[in-house]
Amino acid sequence: MATTTATITLSSSDLLSDELSLATTCTLTGADNSTGLIGTSGLARKTTANTTEYTLFAAADYTDDKAHKVYLKNTSTTATEYFEIQVAGTVVGRIWAGDWAFIPWSADSTGTNCDIDITPQAANMTLEYMLFED
Repeated sequence: MATTTATITLSSSDLLSDELSLATTCTLTGADNSTGLIGTSGLARKTTANTTEYTLFAAADYTDDKAHKVYLKNTSTTATEYFEIQVAGTVVGRIWAGDWAFIPWSADSTGTNCDIDITPQAANMTLEYMLFED
């Protein structure tokens, strides 16, 4: 199996009374095991034609209750432009210009439709994305 490592570093000299410096790394593994994730959708980009919500990943296309991971990045440089992220019809947040997200996803389609839907704030925005599959 593939070995995939995720790393995040957070730092700030003026957010807290002391300097913030946090770094953590993990190896992405499958559900209930220590085996690496088995595949990926590949890194891709989607440029939206309008502000209509669309399904980025349909839960029915993947195995339920696994340790999938989703990477999303708003490539816009216009500060007011964002993508709204929904999972199972619930808004989980917005990624503003230059922001990114890395989230776990179960792809559960048994009790609720856990599709990942994206709504762009403006037309002609570009989203970079990748799914790591369990």
